[in-house]
Amino acid sequence: MKVLGIVGGISPESTIEYYRLLGSAPVIINSISLTRLLDLMSDHGALTDYLVEAVQRLAAAGAEVGLIAANTPHVVFDEVQKRSAIPLISIVEATCAEAKARGLKRLALFGTRYTMQGRLYPGVFTREGMAIVQPSAEEQAFIHDAYLGELVKGDIRPQTRARLLAIVDAMQSRESIDSVILGGTDLSLILHDGDHALPLLDTTRIHVRAAIERCRATSSRA
Repeated sequence: MKVLGIVGGISPESTIEYYRLLGSAPVIINSISLTRLLDLMSDHGALTDYLVEAVQRLAAAGAEVGLIAANTPHVVFDEVQKRSAIPLISIVEATCAEAKARGLKRLALFGTRYTMQGRLYPGVFTREGMAIVQPSAEEQAFIHDAYLGELVKGDIRPQTRARLLAIVDAMQSRESIDSVILGGTDLSLILHDGDHALPLLDTTRIHVRAAIERCRATSSRA
């Protein structure tokens, strides 16, 4: 099995979840600064440079396949992949493949404001005939603030979970969504598939499964 390199620390809590889910798979983790990453979100060139450097360190340490353990920085995934010394696994592409396999068509997107308002998920899903639906401005503000103010710190509050599920209810009624993408890896710490009648797509678990499959497949061809 190929050695997997993870650009982690975005946040530490979800990086731990990646490590736990990977089990005995050979892994190298480069933990970077969430604060610096968020500061660079308005400068995609600098953000790309920062992530490329992080991936290069993984490759130098012996990683053969890589991933970025967060949704938000995937806004520059294509640029990072072009400059990467190792193949990278996209959390968005992996989630799209999962949604397509499950026959989903109209998906709400939860995550940071950068993820919910960006073109990353719509660009990938639209090509496969699926629609990405944004929460309302008020709902986005709540999700974003809870994400960065609570979840990335490992602060899991029952009232926040209840409000998130209420937003799912509201969007199901208002927008006729058939599922929800947990488009922030820390969302899997507070919501799980089965918590609602609609499917909740856990991008962390989906990403890990895709990584394991890729590492096994590339190893078998070596």
